[in-house]
Amino acid sequence: MRRRDLPTAFHATAPLRLDFAGGWTDVPPFSAREGGVVVNGAIALRAHVELHLGGKLLRLVSEEFGETLECANSGGLVPGRLPLLTAALRRFPVLGGFTLTTRCDAPPGSGLGSSGALGVALVGALTRARQETLSGQDVADQAWQVETIEAELPGGKQDQYGAALGGFHRLSFHDPDVGVEPVTLDATFAAALERQTLICYTNKSRVSGDTISRVMGAYERGDRKVTGALHGLKETGDAMAEALRAADLARVGTLLSENWKHQQALDPGMRTAEMAQLEAAAASAGALGGKAAGAGAGGCIFFVMRGDAREAASAVAGTGAKVLPLSWAPEGVRTW
Repeated sequence: MRRRDLPTAFHATAPLRLDFAGGWTDVPPFSAREGGVVVNGAIALRAHVELHLGGKLLRLVSEEFGETLECANSGGLVPGRLPLLTAALRRFPVLGGFTLTTRCDAPPGSGLGSSGALGVALVGALTRARQETLSGQDVADQAWQVETIEAELPGGKQDQYGAALGGFHRLSFHDPDVGVEPVTLDATFAAALERQTLICYTNKSRVSGDTISRVMGAYERGDRKVTGALHGLKETGDAMAEALRAADLARVGTLLSENWKHQQALDPGMRTAEMAQLEAAAASAGALGGKAAGAGAGGCIFFVMRGDAREAASAVAGTGAKVLPLSWAPEGVRTW
């Protein structure tokens, strides 16, 4: 297809997610050897990608990191700066000059799956520019390949599947296979869960790859504490799917806290001082339960409250944390 026969601008967005339970069990080698279960729900905070064709240079702009990379040709797309963007372009090349711009509605390192959502949006925009059509699950798989294989950033697959598909899902992993099972929430319960969930950003981003390497290294060495925690996380994932379907808000809160205990058993740095402070503030405001979003060790921590989360927001204000907006996102990746 010649350049002049194509549109000159392509866009994609993909939602971030809250991982309610089972995170870490989607990460190899545990997911390959024993299989994992994760329950997550897509949220309206999104990753955004814009591709504009034209010009002499290849220009990559990451607004979320405040970085720009320019090169004369694809030979400059080497690992290093902006690894996710360069990896996506190596896997899905674009002919000629262009400007590729990315941004995200959440802070980097938030634990809300922003890199996975960004990878999904990148695959969506680049494949649209190449006039290729992929299913949602194919987009998710390609985004994981870009991030984990091409960019060599370790992680599981739940973020990409949440971003590509939208909505709530129970995801099962037995590498390389992924089982996708929608979790349909009662409408009244979904509204209550949205109203009573409080997401707090600790203002400390985390580098999940470092934590992932330590945890899975311990698992491979046969560390009993880590292996037991991973099994506990998997069991909590199954229980969470049942609690959401049953519209049992108290049970959801209890399972969040149970999941968080298993997470903390994985690594000594999982619970930061900022997180502990937020937990105490949320507990005093009537939290039913809560956990770190994503890998933990910084980023966001979220709670299910007894009442309206907006009323509880003032209780955490004194910690210096930033409360992020929440609404569910039934739609996954979107391109135009």
